[in-house]
Amino acid sequence: MSRLSALAAHPRRTLGALAVVLAAVGITVGSGATFTAHSANPANTFTAGTLTMLNSKNAAVILSSGNMKPGDSTDGTVDITNTGSVAGNFKLSTSNVSDANGLLTQLDLKIEDCGLYNGSTVPACGGSNPNLVYTGKASAFTTAASLGSFASQAKHRYQFTVTMPTTISDTYQGKTGSVQFDWDAVTA
Repeated sequence: MSRLSALAAHPRRTLGALAVVLAAVGITVGSGATFTAHSANPANTFTAGTLTMLNSKNAAVILSSGNMKPGDSTDGTVDITNTGSVAGNFKLSTSNVSDANGLLTQLDLKIEDCGLYNGSTVPACGGSNPNLVYTGKASAFTTAASLGSFASQAKHRYQFTVTMPTTISDTYQGKTGSVQFDWDAVTA
């Protein structure tokens, strides 16, 4: 008698054996132990940085001179500070130029980066190797000058000097010119 014939001859025994096998498989699958773990990093917070500046002469004149005569010079300083929380690339440009009589085409302008403050030590201007931002005629400063990257809280001093050349023509007597200096920054 073949195995298949024996199983067919005793259907109850066959069903009973099959039920025992199915129960064993169910218990094995159902009782499978697993390990679990969990980890979290809560309250991840993001804050945007700031880029702001302080101009020690904000809305004030850096230098001004009346009654200049050939050979006269006038100078003034301004401190520019990155008061923001991120570094910024700073630049200096001009706007609101008023020069109907061409006086600015005659005046010599020199702008020097005197350096970075070191604590409370004020940087000295006019050394033997000045870091010149611009030197030329006042009217020719038409392209923004890059001042480099200022770290957060970095403070630089700048000195502006305007000189009336000794060779200026008499036709400029009594003439007036003016220019606005603009400081701008973008994140570095």
